Formats: sequence, C-alpha cells, structure tokens
Amino acid sequence: MEFFLGADLGATKTHMLIVDETGAARGFGESGPGNHETVGYDGMFEAMCAALEQTLNASGLTKTDIAGAGFGVAGFDWSSEYDITASTIERLGLVSPYKFVNDAVPGLVAGSDEGWGVVVVSGTGSNCRGWDREHKREGRVTGHGVLMGEGAGGSELMHRCMQIVGYAWSKRGPATKLTDALVEYAGAKDLEDLLRGYTTDEYQVGAEAAPIVFRVAEEGDAAARDLIHWAGCELGEMANAVIRQLEFETLAFDVVMTGSMFEGGSMLIEPMRETIREFAPKARLVRLNVPPVLGAAMLGMESGGMQVTKDIRDRMKETVKAIR
Repeated sequence: MEFFLGADLGATKTHMLIVDETGAARGFGESGPGNHETVGYDGMFEAMCAALEQTLNASGLTKTDIAGAGFGVAGFDWSSEYDITASTIERLGLVSPYKFVNDAVPGLVAGSDEGWGVVVVSGTGSNCRGWDREHKREGRVTGHGVLMGEGAGGSELMHRCMQIVGYAWSKRGPATKLTDALVEYAGAKDLEDLLRGYTTDEYQVGAEAAPIVFRVAEEGDAAARDLIHWAGCELGEMANAVIRQLEFETLAFDVVMTGSMFEGGSMLIEPMRETIREFAPKARLVRLNVPPVLGAAMLGMESGGMQVTKDIRDRMKETVKAIR
C-alpha cells in the first residue's frame, strides 16, 4: 500500500492530510499560518513540521512511508520564489517526489470534476488561477488586489465601498444606506467622523465588514446592489483573463468558486456568471465544497506517479470528514 501527503499552507492555518492509494484518508493535522509573507520561511517550516508530526501520528506512518507529496503554498506567487520555497519544503526530510503550487490551485484540483479548469478565489482578498487538462500550462492574475486593479475580495469590496460613501458625503454620488450602516459599524459619531477616522487609520473598515454590504443590498439599497454587481463582474473579468491565457474559450470546463464572499449568493455569482459566459459559453460555475487540502493530496498522488480517478476522488471526499 502506498501513501500520499497533501499540505495546504494558508495565511491563517496549515492543513495536512495523508491518503492511501485508494483515496482513503488516513491522517489529518492542523497548525498555524504558513504564508512566508507574514511568518517568514522559518515560520513556514515550523508550521509544516507541526502539522506533519500530527498527521504522521494520526496515521501511524513515518516520513519514509510517503510516496508522493503535494503542497499548496500561500504567498508562492513568482518564479523568483521557487528555489527558497523548494529548499524550505526539503527541510522536512521527505524522501518522496513532491510538487508545490500557489495555494489557489488545490481548490481547483479538488473542486473541478477532472482536476483542471479555472479557480476564482474571493475571500479576504481575491485571486484567479487556471490549469489545462494535462497540468502543463498555467494561467493566472497577480493576486495583488487593489494594487494591480484586480478584484474583488472583501478587501477590494470595502475599499470601493468607502469611496462610494465618501462620494455620498461630497455629493459626487447619491445617498446610500451604507452610510448609516458603516457609521454604526465603526462606532463613529457621524459620516464626517467616519471619513476622518478612516483616512487617519483610527477606524478600520476592512474585509470583515463585507457582510454589511450584502445586508444593505438585500434591503434594496441601489448603491450596495451596484457595488456587489461590480464585484461579480470584476471576478468574471479575472476569470476571463485566465481563460484567454489558456485558450479555453470554446471548451467545457469548471470554474471553481472558493472563498467567503460567495456566501453572498446570486447577487455576486450571477453577474460573474454572465461575464464569463459571454466569453466562454460552455463554462460551468461550481462551488468548492471540500477542504482544499484534498486537492493538495491529489497533487501528491500525481507527483508519486498515480492517476487520480473518479473513484479515488469520491473516496477521498467521503473519508476525510471522519478524521478531521
């Protein structure tokens, strides 16, 4: 029996999973953040070590039992980071072949029917990646949000939301119920105080406030509804950029949606769907409903020379719930 490791290194936590060659989950571990941009490469290594120890203990296996490993690494954005990321993973002492990708990719591998297509991430931030069927060609955006004009996760949504509230104050734009909702959220005295405190960093209005926009939109506020429509179109345009890179326009493929913003439902998803289908009419939008670490484990199987079949996918999804 062969065993395979998957690791999902995120900004807030690290998950690891060991599966056997049938896809059955054998061990799971969790530790702290593994994004080198916030914890450094030593912190990334420590998070992996802690999760790996838990996972091996839970499975009753050792490092030498691992036949292949896959890593989804938050913060692995550029080719210039390849060597140091590889050397950090090699410090784990695994003897198996391994591969690592940006942490958006395992969600695509796990969430799509056949492990390829496009993934759109909309949580605190936003990202978009794509892989062809053979996992040879990758499409991507920068993943750097407002800085690079890419949207829209919760951070980008609220960045634009505060601009709209500012427009309402200066009479550049119409009045909106977002004003009262955000004044209350921030604990400000009034709109002027909110804008003063926001621009001086006294009041923090970030991604965590995104549900307010959806609530106000559901109450019928036009500015809030337009803002969410904008976000959906932006996510669609990110997907279209990746589709264009990979020449998927005429293909039938999955667009996997992952991240807390999609909990907002059709107000966000429908404009995204319409934007994508104008360009790629056979695209299918699906929600990621399993942990991304499953996709990393599938990459571990792939690095170990195994083909991930539908039966393996199904068994992995069924068994991981019991051990988490």
